[in-house]
Amino acid sequence: QMEDPIQLKEEGNKYFQANDYEKALQSYTQALKLNKDKALQAVLYRNRAACFLKKEEYAKAASDASRAIDINASDIKALYRRSQALEKLGKLDQAFKDAQKCATIEPRNKNFQETLRRLGANIQEKVNAGGTLRIQFSTDSRVQKMFEILLDENSEKEKREKAANNLIVLGREEAGAERIFQNNGVNLLLQLIETKNPELILAAVRTLSGMCTGHKARATAILHYLGIDSICMWMSVDNEEISLAVCNLLQTITDCLLGQGKEEHHGKEEAVVLDTKKDLKMITMRLLDMLVSKRVSGQGRDRALNLLNKNIPRKDLKDHDNSRTIFVIDNGLKKILKVVGQIPEMPDCLPLTENTQLTASVLLNKLYDDLRCDPERDNYRIICEEYIKSKIDPQDMDKTLHAVQIVSGVLQGPFDLGNKLLGMKGVMEMMVALCGSEREIDQLVAVEALIHASTKLSRATFIISNGVNLLKEIYKKTKNEKIKIRALVGLCKLGSAGGTDYGLRQFAEGSTEKLARQCRKWLCNTTIDARTRKWAVEGMSYLTLDADVKDDFVEDEPALKAMFDLAKTSDKTILYSVASALVNCTNSYDTKELVPELVQLAKFSKQHVPEEHPKDKKDFVVKRVKRLLKAGVVSALACMVKADSAILTDQTKELIARVFLALCEDPKDRGTIVAQGGGKALIPLAVEGTDVGKIKASHALAKIAAISNPDIAFPGERVYEVVRPLVSLLNTERDGLQNYEALLGLTNFSGRSDKLRLKIVKEKALPDIENYMFENHDQLRQAATECMCNLVVNKEVQERFVADGNDRLKLVVLLCGEDDEKVQVAAAGALAMLTAAQKKLCSKMTQVTTQWLEILQRLCLHDNMEVQHRGLVIAFNLISADKELAKKLVESELLEILTYVGKQEDHPKKQHIINVARDCLTRCMDYGLIKPFSQA
Repeated sequence: QMEDPIQLKEEGNKYFQANDYEKALQSYTQALKLNKDKALQAVLYRNRAACFLKKEEYAKAASDASRAIDINASDIKALYRRSQALEKLGKLDQAFKDAQKCATIEPRNKNFQETLRRLGANIQEKVNAGGTLRIQFSTDSRVQKMFEILLDENSEKEKREKAANNLIVLGREEAGAERIFQNNGVNLLLQLIETKNPELILAAVRTLSGMCTGHKARATAILHYLGIDSICMWMSVDNEEISLAVCNLLQTITDCLLGQGKEEHHGKEEAVVLDTKKDLKMITMRLLDMLVSKRVSGQGRDRALNLLNKNIPRKDLKDHDNSRTIFVIDNGLKKILKVVGQIPEMPDCLPLTENTQLTASVLLNKLYDDLRCDPERDNYRIICEEYIKSKIDPQDMDKTLHAVQIVSGVLQGPFDLGNKLLGMKGVMEMMVALCGSEREIDQLVAVEALIHASTKLSRATFIISNGVNLLKEIYKKTKNEKIKIRALVGLCKLGSAGGTDYGLRQFAEGSTEKLARQCRKWLCNTTIDARTRKWAVEGMSYLTLDADVKDDFVEDEPALKAMFDLAKTSDKTILYSVASALVNCTNSYDTKELVPELVQLAKFSKQHVPEEHPKDKKDFVVKRVKRLLKAGVVSALACMVKADSAILTDQTKELIARVFLALCEDPKDRGTIVAQGGGKALIPLAVEGTDVGKIKASHALAKIAAISNPDIAFPGERVYEVVRPLVSLLNTERDGLQNYEALLGLTNFSGRSDKLRLKIVKEKALPDIENYMFENHDQLRQAATECMCNLVVNKEVQERFVADGNDRLKLVVLLCGEDDEKVQVAAAGALAMLTAAQKKLCSKMTQVTTQWLEILQRLCLHDNMEVQHRGLVIAFNLISADKELAKKLVESELLEILTYVGKQEDHPKKQHIINVARDCLTRCMDYGLIKPFSQA
């Protein structure tokens, strides 16, 4: 008889494979008696459970499987065998839980998924039949009750809404999500989706999103249970709310698969490493398929594009792995090109929204930017060229139109690539030729393509010589407003790109105002589709460079409001055009300052010197700013800032920041800006974007922070986000006004709470503030000293003054002796607080400079009562800190000053000063250093 448990286990395995279950049982049982190893013990119990299953002894099978699970909770074979045994014993709810755990550990195992579906259906059948399973099914009767209410068509509406909301909240909590998941919840949520009731679908999808958040294994299991095809089908529906909710669910699942977002550990089940690459590829392929499917709604197509935009390109270019981008280019670039090549006016067009094609162009740009080397970029270009060539057919004008539209779409994405595609044989000529076509659709597509192509000077030169006359003819002859407005913008853009207003001014016969009036009419005409009206906005972005035009524009309130309404749409071009027009109207663009000597020299040499238009002078700019504020420009800008990063480019952010800074110029307007959400909108602009944009936004924040109540301007935690932008303006590379207003803002903040003071210290602002305390500029020195006066209340700042090896205290003492009264007030206040809080600083003050006593005496005799009071408080702190120090002061002229002030008659305005002087004298008497006059 064998005594080695491992050999006995192997023997048992052989008997099992030979279907001799009795002998296999004997071998496993004998091995269990001899075995001392825990891991082997679990295997033996698990194997013995398999024997009992074959012998149909289900209670024993469940018992042995439980023993194996007690040793190893994630033993998937033991869990599955116990699930099989419990199902045979009729304990469907317990069997379902074990199968659920198996599916969590191995989400792709089709056997587990099938078992879950079968058990779920059996459970629901018994529940619906009113069987005894209703009570024992759920460990939480609340969860079961919620589903019962939701699935009962006769339930009251209020009860259903409450149950739906409760379910969503429960799904967001880990314990609640697990309860739903382990109790057939996914199957029941699927039933809610299948009701086709929008409210129930939303509740189910949002609950699923909560359950997936931060739990990779559960998210993977839910993905496989629902199926990616079903998820994409739900996202394709023509219901914006449902489509968005499903998109968020898929994003949550993707975040989990990519290991992003909230990550938590969930016991032994998480110990199994899930390979997510196959799932991510599967999701990506289905999203790419959605792009070209006619069954997908325009909103669904937008969702698919947004998910690809967000999840495919690398977040950080330092990460060398761009395999997801390469995969999409190889498997889906042609599908994206098909979307950008759609022509909405043609009958075979895919369902689109106003944003679909622009979002597709953004995706093309992101994919191109994510490529790491020339061979990868060449491959991208070759795929595009081959696809465009396949569409060019002289015999089929409709097909050729698609080719031009694709080039136009690429020009709105990776512009350099678009320029290379323009260089393809015959493409430019084809675009110009289409302008002369009799068909309106040909003209529409060609004009748009010319506009996008004209951004590059080299291409614009070709178009100016070939296309300007065509655009003029089209504008004059066509009765189609869609074509007319595009032709106008084309002329505007050609003038800008060519470095001349040749096309525009020649056509307008010297007057841009006539064209601007037409643009404003189009803006206000709501019968024209938004896609066409956006061209009117782009036209105004060029025309408002003219001073007369911008002055008339801000007086036209309906046109302004129409533009602001369009700015609320998620369109990259509209946002940029609106921001450009507002920069022009507020004159917030950079201008070169003319040097008077060079102007005189230019005039002497008879060269043309550009003169400032009267309506570009400050008075007119101020009036325009007031008109814009009255029309609601702040609300429009705040709405623009909320746009997705794919739509709101860094260049647009910079333009918006410039406008905000111009709006904040007058302190009287800052309250209005805050009330309309300007303070909140500026924070992200100060953190992300171009360097210039961040500086402009930070400066606007500083202007608001300098004079506003932080609790109102930046309520809650938002105020802490403003500190860093303000500190960034203390850089010596910033100009004096930026430094000054940032210091004013920090002074205001540091006077509010110690938490804010600590935040300023943590942002490493202290060294910069100290540097400005040395500044020769009076206002900067004063602002920095006032800021320090507020900061010294903080213990960490005090400790920095106490520390050896620095001149901080010396600087404050010397500033108390300055002639500038405001600096004296601030410095004396800082010194008073420091000496009150830290006794060590009282003795240290007498060592940092030999002038300390003279400065203190001057403070105590100062004409300004505020300075005098602070000086006397410092004297009191020194006397209170140490008897020897008090003796030194008594032996000086300070005693006479204290006696003089203390003997003054009571006076309401000066009483606080007299009282401090008397307190000083009383303390000296307590020390025995002086005696009352009557005892002397």
